[in-house]
Amino acid sequence: MSDFETVIGVEVHARLLTRTKLFCRCSTEPSPPNTRTCPTCLGLPGALPALNGAAVAMAVRAGLALECSINTTSRFDRKSYFYPDLPKGFQCTQHALPIAERGSIDLDRVMGRDHASAKSGPVRIRRIHLEEDAAKSVHDATVGRSLVDFNRSGAPLIEIVSEPDLRSAADASDYLRALRSALMFIGVNDGNLEDGSFRCDVNVSVRPVGESSLGARCELKNINSFRFVARAIELESRKQREALSRGEGVQQCTKQYNAERDDTVLLREKGEAEDYRYFAEPDLPSLLVPESMIERERAAVGERPWDKRERFQQALGGSRESAETLIEHPALARYFERVIALGAAPLRAANFIVNELRRGVAYDGLEANFPLDEPRLVALLALVERAVISPKAAKELYRTMVSDRGDRRSPAEIVEAQGRAMIDDDALIEAACAEVIRDNPRQADSFRRGKMGILGFLVGAVMAATDGRAAPEKVNAALLRLLQR
Repeated sequence: MSDFETVIGVEVHARLLTRTKLFCRCSTEPSPPNTRTCPTCLGLPGALPALNGAAVAMAVRAGLALECSINTTSRFDRKSYFYPDLPKGFQCTQHALPIAERGSIDLDRVMGRDHASAKSGPVRIRRIHLEEDAAKSVHDATVGRSLVDFNRSGAPLIEIVSEPDLRSAADASDYLRALRSALMFIGVNDGNLEDGSFRCDVNVSVRPVGESSLGARCELKNINSFRFVARAIELESRKQREALSRGEGVQQCTKQYNAERDDTVLLREKGEAEDYRYFAEPDLPSLLVPESMIERERAAVGERPWDKRERFQQALGGSRESAETLIEHPALARYFERVIALGAAPLRAANFIVNELRRGVAYDGLEANFPLDEPRLVALLALVERAVISPKAAKELYRTMVSDRGDRRSPAEIVEAQGRAMIDDDALIEAACAEVIRDNPRQADSFRRGKMGILGFLVGAVMAATDGRAAPEKVNAALLRLLQR
């Protein structure tokens, strides 16, 4: 089956973080079912749409972040199909003239790759267009009925359509991660896969290596996990390769991934093209995007996550893993930047945030609740920097501060009150080392006979005896001095 290659294209629907819907003033805030509706988003006769300018601005910002050309003139079209979650019998979208076109994401750079990949270089983005979301269908198998919540009807989306440039499941997953991260960092989407604010459809086909035309494709619908996306692509690619190897054809169809069965399941077969009977939306004029908006949104794009990762990595002396972790959420990246701006050493701050603080962060969309505010973390790290407390004591102090947030004493005050300060007195440290040597004569003799690794055991014993408070470099020096007498 190595004679075949997989060809993958991706369509992403990202809900824009506007306060109101795309064509009406209904709120987009979460609320009980069917409480955020009006005649416009319910598709009642005579209701007319009024375009949300904030959604247009966010779509422009997304296009610029993804290296697209912004069309200063675009238009809306009606996409006709019939389903219970589409009250008007059509969706208002952009078909003929989208708001942005011809973008790209360079996966090698975006993912910071240092290894070979099936897809090297840019993945082309064909288009980005604005459209309204459908309502949410809720299928209740226990009572054998389906319900529709129209709160989501009319919510603003952008659809981002890639060219069929991807060649592996891993690359498709990387592309989606990069896209989600970019939209989150520019503040237009919260990246929530579970509630459907970032969802994707993946088109998979297989063709002989060297063939330029595309094979019959399978569309994998509404997969809410990057891991499941990769698995669904692997399964579908294998099925198509096996069919072609047997001399069979591949039926163009739509499938979904069933995680319990670990299989792709047929939803419906379809012909070569679906007839949505597109025509220009008569209730909306052409959309004109002024140059002033484009320039304003270009400035709002700011630093993209992969650029930020490169800057962090340089500040951390090349630590790519920590830099990657710090950009996993825009709020975490902002927190790290504020800590550095307040004077913390970048590498020490990054290590503490990644290994300790990050575990206690509670995310809510693009915002986050941190277990410790930036000034208090900086004050804590300063104690380590000045050798007032050890790194181990800093972790214990952090947990104390987090568990009792009502205690507003400074870290230095808590250290003084609890007697956690590092022991820096040469005489006290030498006395502790001498006692450890007396209590461990066998290990001391082994060290004197040349087993240098024993020193680590003796250092650990001294640190345990001093509750981790002895200055480690002075412990090492004192032990060597005493053992060489």
